[in-house]
Amino acid sequence: MHALVATVVHHPEDARILHRQIRALLDAGHTVTYVAPFRECGVTPWKELHSVDVPRASGRERLSSLRAARAVLAEQAPGADLLLFHDPELLLALPPRRPVTVWDVHEDTAAALLTKAWVPRPLRRPLGMVVRSFERRAERRMRLLLAEEGYRSRFRCDHPVVPNTTEVPEAPAREPGDDRVVYLGQVSEARGAHELVELGRMLRPQGVRLEVIGGADVGVRPLLRRAQQEDVLHWYGFVPNDRALRICAGATAGLSLLHDTPNYRHSMPTKVVEYMAHGLPVVTTPNPMAQELVTGRPEGPAGLVVPFDDVPAAAEAVLRLRRDGELRRSLARTGHQITRTSFHWPVQARLFVKRLEAWVDEAADPVPVVPRQRGRQRQGAPVGD
Repeated sequence: MHALVATVVHHPEDARILHRQIRALLDAGHTVTYVAPFRECGVTPWKELHSVDVPRASGRERLSSLRAARAVLAEQAPGADLLLFHDPELLLALPPRRPVTVWDVHEDTAAALLTKAWVPRPLRRPLGMVVRSFERRAERRMRLLLAEEGYRSRFRCDHPVVPNTTEVPEAPAREPGDDRVVYLGQVSEARGAHELVELGRMLRPQGVRLEVIGGADVGVRPLLRRAQQEDVLHWYGFVPNDRALRICAGATAGLSLLHDTPNYRHSMPTKVVEYMAHGLPVVTTPNPMAQELVTGRPEGPAGLVVPFDDVPAAAEAVLRLRRDGELRRSLARTGHQITRTSFHWPVQARLFVKRLEAWVDEAADPVPVVPRQRGRQRQGAPVGD
């Protein structure tokens, strides 16, 4: 099978797209052409891939990227058995002649628009309604994969879920230490950018360093740069997922300070699963799915839950873990056990590849021909001549 995989919004080394899904396709022996903004993100594509560079779509600068993507997809689609795309924006760039087409739904786009600083506030809800109409049209015209069980209610039909699980090592590389905490993932206001800076400022005099690993939305980059200049935190910027997880190893805790927004209420923060998989206690705000995973499992707790918008409570949780070595090691062991049992990506990888292969096989099967009837069929008469 030749899969054409496309994104113009995500970083080319996005963990779900590259390190999980594309890796799974390659390991299964399939050929992959990857359309992504390599040059703009300073990324050298894997040699195993056929790669095509396109401009990145960000903020309000999206039209030129979509035009380029439309031309590239029109050129590449006829030679592929499958088109797998990852951005709702690409619904506007799909060529009319294309193979089996699959949209991998990463987020609740309409809800996410409510927190996007680049979208004028009066337009956010109306644009959300437009997005919902595009979603309804999409499920009639193509296949969908969902990243969360909570996304099912947005659609009329039943679509398979490929959750954001991760590769869970047999044992964490290091036990959690007592001198630093980490945040892994894209940084934005809704993901707690201001809270992270304030937390770093509170922890630094206590001998605990905050490390932020991930790209940042345009609006919060100056905030992070100033905080780094003031030695409040260390901001790595975007780091490929495998390297980022190595940096996380041995930290006191992993942070997830998401706000209480519609986009996050039904989503499992991937970072929480990754922290647990690599032996880090979690400090999280009480988004329902994160709270359930961290404190509601029968295996026991894997971290501490703090109120929304309460930085002193988050600081106290970190300092509690720093003081109590047995607690943080116990939480780390439980978290690793939970993810090894229930969130190990190779299990999902096999199901993901089989699902795509089945859709391609279905499309390749000849359509059965039903003989036309001559005249009106008599009651009880056989169909056909």
